[in-house]
Amino acid sequence: MRSGFVSIIGRPNVGKSTLINSLIKEKVAITSDKSGTTRNIIQGIYNDDDYQIVLVDTPGIHKPMGKFGKVLNKQALALTKDVDLILFMVDIASGIGKGDEYILNLLKKEKVPVILVMNKIDKLSKEKILTAIDEYKDIYPFVEIVPISALHSDNTSHLIDVIKKYMKDEVLYFPKDMYTSSSKNFMISEIVREKLLSVTEDEVPHSITCFTTLFDEKTNIININVDIIVDRDSLKKIIIGKNGSRLKIVGTLSRMEIEKMLDKKVYLELYVKTIKNWKEKEKYLIELGFIDKFEK
Repeated sequence: MRSGFVSIIGRPNVGKSTLINSLIKEKVAITSDKSGTTRNIIQGIYNDDDYQIVLVDTPGIHKPMGKFGKVLNKQALALTKDVDLILFMVDIASGIGKGDEYILNLLKKEKVPVILVMNKIDKLSKEKILTAIDEYKDIYPFVEIVPISALHSDNTSHLIDVIKKYMKDEVLYFPKDMYTSSSKNFMISEIVREKLLSVTEDEVPHSITCFTTLFDEKTNIININVDIIVDRDSLKKIIIGKNGSRLKIVGTLSRMEIEKMLDKKVYLELYVKTIKNWKEKEKYLIELGFIDKFEK
């Protein structure tokens, strides 16, 4: 048995969450076409007969705006240390940007091997893919370069084979039947947030978070309450919708997926609450799980 920890690092919206779901073959992290979807450190656990690979999905590294942005960057950059391997993921169709260069400069300070994962190859011709590989290999000493399409699981099995070469531990960190370290409450909150992202406009996602406040399992049903936190009252109307129509859609979509995950009937109640400027208040960042209360 070989094992190890692998961090997936990159700019927002390059497909990190989609990749981790593809590699694990389970839904570990929510996905959205809106940038900044991932906010917490999420572990997905790949298991086969000979390997256990703990894949860590991180928030996209970006130019931080305010306390919340700084917290997310700190989380992501912390996961470049004490791991066995880093996957630096880029959107091959977007080309090299200043954000990529910023991250690579930070990675030069670490001694962890870095694999370049070039995502969204389905959007480019073979010639353009080869050109992009030439451009990237000259700006950083990557140990490997692997082109993939996370969305279509194209070449992802080869990526797993490449990752295995860098797994040196001989410890089983998690039970073999475990595919994520995230709690049920966290995954429920994230499912609700994902459905909100799918039915709201661009200005809404960064202003909301979700928090499971009740998980009460009975013989035939699980009663679940989730708070949807917004930073201003005007967003409550948008999320609730006319006569509660939008919130009803979110509730229905969320309940269906939660029932599938838990394999049990669910009664789900959603509550929309305003906490003004929650992203700038340490108290709420701790309570909502973005800052470890023991971290100082």
